[in-house]
Amino acid sequence: MRRDLFDEEHLLFRETVREFMAREVVPHHQQWEKEGIVPREVWKKAGELGMFGFSVPEEYGGAGITDFRYNAVIVEEIIRSAASGLGFSLHNDVMAPYIVDLTNDEQKQRWLPGFVSGELITAIAMSEPGAGSDLQGITTRAERDGDHYVLTGQKTFITNGVNADLVVVVAKTDPDAGARGVTLLVVERGMEGFARGRNLDKIGMKAQDTAELFFDRVRVPVANRLGPEDGQGFFQLMNNLPQERMSIAVAAVAAAEVVLEQTVEYCRTRQAFGRNLGSFQNTRFVLAELATETEIARHYVDKCILALNAKELTAVDAAKAKCWTTELQTKVIDRCLQLHGGYGYMTEYPVAKAWLDSRVQTIYGGTTEIMKEIIGRSFGF
Repeated sequence: MRRDLFDEEHLLFRETVREFMAREVVPHHQQWEKEGIVPREVWKKAGELGMFGFSVPEEYGGAGITDFRYNAVIVEEIIRSAASGLGFSLHNDVMAPYIVDLTNDEQKQRWLPGFVSGELITAIAMSEPGAGSDLQGITTRAERDGDHYVLTGQKTFITNGVNADLVVVVAKTDPDAGARGVTLLVVERGMEGFARGRNLDKIGMKAQDTAELFFDRVRVPVANRLGPEDGQGFFQLMNNLPQERMSIAVAAVAAAEVVLEQTVEYCRTRQAFGRNLGSFQNTRFVLAELATETEIARHYVDKCILALNAKELTAVDAAKAKCWTTELQTKVIDRCLQLHGGYGYMTEYPVAKAWLDSRVQTIYGGTTEIMKEIIGRSFGF
């Protein structure tokens, strides 16, 4: 079926992003994987092309456009380039709603120009060693002391954790208030008591800097609080999580499409028992099933993107998209790897890297099990 999500301006933007990836990213990504991090200069080059902060008002350097289709284009082109080290989607899709919508005028002036230019890299610190999907179980504390908060705690699995200049930290300001005791504080690079631990060694996404963060009585100015009052952080998180999950779903479908396309081509040329691999009925049946499910997922995700633009996407809709597409992604890539035989297990083949990079998709942004719980609760049982 013809895909009709994008207009002409999105297609032109895609050409710009694709050229950027081919020129500035693909030739270097293998080296970045060895180093475990993407150089900050790449962020600045992307910022010069207008790849960050589409929703940032023009007065702060942004495009002033609230249209997630531009975000989707970047995610899809990153996936097509196998550039899993770029933390652009975290910056654009996850952080922008916090930095744009929850900031006051003074904060906007301080942070938004750098957010757009790529000079200020952002991260969000939710997960802790003892609390992942259960955000109410966090132990990081922030005690009010005059015009500062004293922040103490530890975070882990933080995307962009090494490069980040601004970290939105989820902390409890009232431990006895449950969901109403959580506040979001922006910790800036160089604040005393703020330290970064290991750049974590993952099974995939090797070039993505994912770090531990430590906060030892960091004095965070009240002027760095997101939102007008304490205790609103949990609700701000719940409001923004659907867009994060849509970003993950967009990546999942794009990854399934790319690997499927590569595998079809492989099966056209690979010989087994004197025949092309694609001539075997089992091969055709496997590919037929994967192609059908991937195309169905594509159209649901595109529909969700339009709903997100119209501010009609529900948490349940986003959970369905995230749950189904990420599970499908791991299924498609695993079955495609099997069709590659022994070559699929070799890291020089794209399907092997895709297999390693994909495994986290059903975990971060809320596990599949949490997504099912969100969907299940909607029945009112």
